[in-house]
Amino acid sequence: MPTDCVSYQKSGYFSKLIVDYLDQKPEIQSFYHRFPTLENFALQIGEKAKNFSTTNRFTLIDALVNQNQKIVLSEQTQTNIELLQSDKTFTITTGHQLNIFTGPVYFIYKIASTINLCKQLKEKYPDYNFVPVYWMATEDHDFEEINHFYVNGKKITWNKESFGPVGRLSTVGLEDVFKDFSNTIGVGENATYLKEIFQKAYLEHSNLTDATRYLVNKLFSEEGLVIIDGDDSKLKNLFTPFIKDELFNQNSYKEVTETIQQFKDYTVQVNPREINLFYIEDNLRERIIFEDNVYKVNNTKLQFSKSEILEVLEKSPEKFSPNVILRPLYQEVILPNLAYIGGGGEMAYWLELKSNFENQKVTFPILILRNSFVVATEKQLKKIDALGLTWSDLFLSNLELINRKTKELSNHTIDFTKQREFLQKQFSELYKIAEQTDKSFVGAVIAQEKKQLKGLENLEKRLLKAEKRVLAEQLNRISDIQNQLFTKGSLQERKNNFSEFYSKNFINKAILLSNPLKSEFRIIEI
Repeated sequence: MPTDCVSYQKSGYFSKLIVDYLDQKPEIQSFYHRFPTLENFALQIGEKAKNFSTTNRFTLIDALVNQNQKIVLSEQTQTNIELLQSDKTFTITTGHQLNIFTGPVYFIYKIASTINLCKQLKEKYPDYNFVPVYWMATEDHDFEEINHFYVNGKKITWNKESFGPVGRLSTVGLEDVFKDFSNTIGVGENATYLKEIFQKAYLEHSNLTDATRYLVNKLFSEEGLVIIDGDDSKLKNLFTPFIKDELFNQNSYKEVTETIQQFKDYTVQVNPREINLFYIEDNLRERIIFEDNVYKVNNTKLQFSKSEILEVLEKSPEKFSPNVILRPLYQEVILPNLAYIGGGGEMAYWLELKSNFENQKVTFPILILRNSFVVATEKQLKKIDALGLTWSDLFLSNLELINRKTKELSNHTIDFTKQREFLQKQFSELYKIAEQTDKSFVGAVIAQEKKQLKGLENLEKRLLKAEKRVLAEQLNRISDIQNQLFTKGSLQERKNNFSEFYSKNFINKAILLSNPLKSEFRIIEI
């Protein structure tokens, strides 16, 4: 098996903003609080301990106990919930949408990264407790993003109309998805187990929140994972002062707008609104807007005066849902959290938010890029070795890979650099002569140099093309193995579902190999 590791920075799969963050470039250091190192967690612990309320801890535990009544929690998860009472207990959090059957396999990697970081922190700081948390994005509404998953190249889709928060969606209709999945996954011990947990999760629970909670608990509970649903009146009540500030002062718009003006060459992931809140009910999730001194719920006839909307907030805080700008603040207010683990896109929008946290006097978490993996079978790894490939090779685009291997395998030197240098040296002598004669002769020399250099370039390309034909069989094998591991030129983790790779050891391997403080791809052998 190739032993070289590919860093995230050199993989070609991350934006300039994320690469510069990982490289700790000075130009973006103002966008984050502390860089993720084990040593920096000591400072983060000290700061969070000072500004997280003990009262919030008991409200949090009460909400978690209530939310998890319908599932069987492992002893470790129950212990972790109880430990949240202690001022020496902190959380490490990741979050994700309620994708059907987890969606792409990176869902698994996010949670695995979170679990293993807690283990690393416990070893480094034994006097403290660290609890891994999965935040269910139950209040999201983009059903088209979560209503499908891919197994063995087939897209399995839940066709249903969706209104309001996805977590409150009825699971009616998932029987057809189960049939489709059962026919696609095949037979065998692992397939039987996967069908069983799919059936119990989605056909024996009435809404998507409960189904997802059951599934994730089944996959990770032995690791002490705590699952939290932000769509909770008790937790929203803790956030009420911040909702009130958002409604009446709109500070997040001002702070985030000011930050993204400093992004310069970086792509802005999300833009703030004047009010970054939705109004939600079972079949409703619409923006709250302020017009003509009245608070209106977009696309409805609902509207409130200032006193009326304050009354709704005090009586029913669960009707107010933070959007992508405000949700991270909500998370950090209700959890004794030290760090957030997410993908590149998530990191990008979190980097817009630090000034808003500072304005609200809430500790900004350490931001950590989740682990990424390539899953390969023993047979595939042997084939990679036999073809003389490294992981650095395989992370190239297919064109770059084939060009590189053609040059390596060819009996000829497919590089005309020496010929170009020789040609340019000859023309430098001609330029000396041209400078002593008519100016029109200089132009003729320039034109001829360009023509001959272009001719050399074309000859080099033709030689490369000819050698590709000679080496076609070997190059096809190289392309084939790359296509198996990088689905349509992309990372398999961004499309393939975990069920394609599942065995009893798959999730354990993902946890064991995770180290989110190390920015490099790892290989899971199955």
